[in-house]
Amino acid sequence: MSTAEAASHLRENPFGLAKSQLRRVGEIFELDPNLIRVLSQCKKAVEVSVPVAMDDGSIEVYLGYRVTHNIARGPSKGGIRYHPDVTLDEVKALAMWMTWKCALMNLPFGGAKGGVICDPKTLSAKELERMTRRYTSEIINDIGPERDIPAPDVGTDGRVMAWIFDTYSMNKGHSVLGVVTGKPLSVGGSLGREEATARGSLYCIQALMVKNGERLSDSSVVIQGFGNVGANLARLLHLEGAKVTAVSDSLGGVYNPNGIDVPAAIAHKQERGTLLGLANAEQVTNEELLELPCDILAPCALEQVITEENASRVQAKIICEGANGPVTPTADAVLEDKGVLILPDVLANAGGVVVSYFEWVQGLQEYFWREDEVNAKLHDIVARAFEEAWHAKAHYDTSLRMASYGLAVRRVAEATTTRGLYP
Repeated sequence: MSTAEAASHLRENPFGLAKSQLRRVGEIFELDPNLIRVLSQCKKAVEVSVPVAMDDGSIEVYLGYRVTHNIARGPSKGGIRYHPDVTLDEVKALAMWMTWKCALMNLPFGGAKGGVICDPKTLSAKELERMTRRYTSEIINDIGPERDIPAPDVGTDGRVMAWIFDTYSMNKGHSVLGVVTGKPLSVGGSLGREEATARGSLYCIQALMVKNGERLSDSSVVIQGFGNVGANLARLLHLEGAKVTAVSDSLGGVYNPNGIDVPAAIAHKQERGTLLGLANAEQVTNEELLELPCDILAPCALEQVITEENASRVQAKIICEGANGPVTPTADAVLEDKGVLILPDVLANAGGVVVSYFEWVQGLQEYFWREDEVNAKLHDIVARAFEEAWHAKAHYDTSLRMASYGLAVRRVAEATTTRGLYP
């Protein structure tokens, strides 16, 4: 037997960064320090051993986590990621950010997150299924439609959610549609869920363009990450007339200052498993891609890709955080001095959890909506959150990130105060 160990890509402790952000929000919005102390800690963190029988007859033992940050506003909600660099502090930070994201969107959820230290790309479909079902069994008492609702994240997808849904339901003796979101349509998924995160980012970008008196069709865009969020965002922006000049996946990126053929890039990725070798485009590294000239830069991969080291070389006018925590606080300061406007993660990539909420509601009711209804409701919620954050930005004379976080933290603090401390 062996244990998967992570060699983290994270340059700074993400949970430390999340708590630092929270303290800064408390200062700007003059929140009770006692409440900040309560909100700076996670309610529960579960660490589990996940032994898996591999196809070759060996047994691999993986390490998994499930963290609940806060449930003051409702059951906790958050994705599960499969990645070699998963750490407990990363999962804690992501759970805290999910609390703020749900509160900013005014959803009746708290924040949670889960992860397994593994490389899903090296596992066969059967190995991945066995690992998912065992991980689900290990956390089964901590999840549920009224307790904690998982969803897809980095390295997981609808197929993984279907296995979790089935494992949980088999243990309960009946189908429990609301236990996870991001499921395939055939087992209670929602129309519009797959592209929801990217569509929410698009709505934020469009709202900002209106504020700036600019047109999206006149803008150039660079996107790091070509998974669910990055690829769908590239496709949606392309349909809106924006010029997508560079895209990348984990192996590297491609660049054409005159514009990438986005449908061709999506087809190339599906056929070859990589963007490298795309016609009419030059190869760039992920690091070089972040520093390309553009109007909008959308980091849609992992955390901490824009740091104090490279922030001064970023040429974008706007950064749309499709990923969670891609810009560090020290980089934030550098970019703010340069006049770069950041659409923060809790606002810009919240579309996924909004439509996850819709899926949860539809599953509980066992009544499902049309895709145009889903997208219209998503637009209403994201547009309202953007306007509230924009107003708070002006009122408190702060960044859009601090304004967004401040609105969210204040809502969770109010719920905590209203409920009181038990006993």
